[in-house]
Amino acid sequence: METKLLLPNYYKKIGLAVLLFSTTLWIYIAFSGNDQLVPETSFFAVVNGDAVGKSKYFKIDQLNLTYTLVGSLFITGSLLIAFAREKTEDEYIMKLRLSSFQWAVLVNYLLLLLLFLFVYGLDFITVMVYNMFTTIILFIVRFNYLLLKNKLADAK
Repeated sequence: METKLLLPNYYKKIGLAVLLFSTTLWIYIAFSGNDQLVPETSFFAVVNGDAVGKSKYFKIDQLNLTYTLVGSLFITGSLLIAFAREKTEDEYIMKLRLSSFQWAVLVNYLLLLLLFLFVYGLDFITVMVYNMFTTIILFIVRFNYLLLKNKLADAK
């Protein structure tokens, strides 16, 4: 079966390293409160809103890119893992990919629905930030769980 959108298998190891690095940075930032890992630098922003609700459009501004860097690394690592081929890529693996993706989207939106109903105020913005990453992480966990379960069943 032809799989046009999948990367070579070794990208999974690269993605895992990048994902672990970014997750470690994210946890460090969350628990230390130190979000100044990257010094402020001049950077082009399409939109940059400030605390009083005034936005600047298409400006070069002094920005702290720590969250941008960590989030970008997290997304890059998780995409490399999710879109790396397995060593044997067959129709069964493709079926597992599809069912894992469907399951991840369903669970993600059920969680989001619950959070819409029970989280309010500025905490909801935090929920939405984390929700951006939930689907890909649920997919990776579910897909690898099903692969492991299948390998263990074959070993018996």
